[in-house]
Amino acid sequence: MHLQLVDSLKTISLNKQLAIGIDVGGSALKCGLVAEDGSLLYAFTETLKKNAGEAGVIEQIVSCIEKSALIANGNGGVIGGVGIGFPGIVENNVVMGGADNLPGFEELSLGQLLETKTGYNVFIDNDANMMGMGEWIYGAAKGCSDIVFLTVGTGIGGALVINNELYGGYKNRGTELGHIIIRHEGLPCSCGSRGCFEAYASATALIDRYRFQNPDAPESADGKYIIECYLQQEPAAVAAMTYHFDHMAAGIAGFINIFSPQKIVIGGGISEAGDFYIRELTKKVTKLAMPATSKQTTLVTAALGNKAGLQGCAAMVFRSKETPKQGNTYNHLTR
Repeated sequence: MHLQLVDSLKTISLNKQLAIGIDVGGSALKCGLVAEDGSLLYAFTETLKKNAGEAGVIEQIVSCIEKSALIANGNGGVIGGVGIGFPGIVENNVVMGGADNLPGFEELSLGQLLETKTGYNVFIDNDANMMGMGEWIYGAAKGCSDIVFLTVGTGIGGALVINNELYGGYKNRGTELGHIIIRHEGLPCSCGSRGCFEAYASATALIDRYRFQNPDAPESADGKYIIECYLQQEPAAVAAMTYHFDHMAAGIAGFINIFSPQKIVIGGGISEAGDFYIRELTKKVTKLAMPATSKQTTLVTAALGNKAGLQGCAAMVFRSKETPKQGNTYNHLTR
């Protein structure tokens, strides 16, 4: 079943350069045609065929590429390449592993495999990196040289841009921003460690805290419900949100003290709660971060929503033209 993210195919001018962006999630695959200015011309979503195994997921990706290319070529567009945001560790277009919710995908040369099957240049990076790139090139951090991007949901993911480069650490193994330790021997985390930022500040942690504060909370209570209760000053919701803000601020202040970014961009459903969310976080971060490091930093809400990954994937393709292709180009792409 296809769910269109764009109401209808937008007009494509003859020979217009396009990129295919693909965002592989835990349960869904988003695919879109993106122009060089970041405009999303066509997009759809499919339920990820995890039960078909590694080979089935790969064939689904190929099918989405072919469908998008057919639409582009049939309307006069030219595909310049395919960008893919994939969960887990990606090094030089090889999926090394870490995609716990997908079968297989261990040390798989996915980029080369897809290039052979489709004939297009393919660029793959971690999905959170691609969301961060989307916000950097087209969204809330456009024009900045140094940013920290955080996506707050079931867990906490993130991306770093340092001196106009998307930074992934040595062999692209780093920037696990949700897994900095903010409390020694603290709560257990999904990564196997304890005391991680994610264990205290994710939406999952917020819901757990709310249930602790209010044992009679409805089974359906989620982040949206908690925020509504918070705005009505329900004591349990106020306590849970205060706990969330305190730990979010602690992690963010640490990032500011290390990187002194121009912007901290916060994405994920909870960031869309309203202006009060960024205001409250900013107040708490200001008290914790060193004045010298935070003087030039602004906290902002992500601007692109669920399209950030697709637009970031496309940006990776367009930016690849500026430097020779060297496998995964995450640390070669400059503005």
